[in-house]
Amino acid sequence: MKTLRVLAACTLFAAVLSAQQRFTPPKTQLKVGDEAPDFTLTDSDNKPVKLSDFRGKKTVVLAFFVAAFTGG
Repeated sequence: MKTLRVLAACTLFAAVLSAQQRFTPPKTQLKVGDEAPDFTLTDSDNKPVKLSDFRGKKTVVLAFFVAAFTGG
C-alpha cells in the first residue's frame, strides 16, 4: 500500500511539473536503466518519503504522463 502511495505521489509530482510552462529540467547524463537520483516527496498523510527509503527493499516505478490532468 505504501508503494502505491509513493507511485501516486511521484505521478502527481510529474504532472505538476509538466504543467508548469517555465520549468527547465536539470541537465543530466541519465540513460535508460540508470539509477534514479534521490528525491523527497510528501505522501497522502503529508509525511516526507524519500526514494532512497525503498532502495533494495521494494520495486519503485516512476511514471511520467505528458499533459496528464490538463484536459488537453
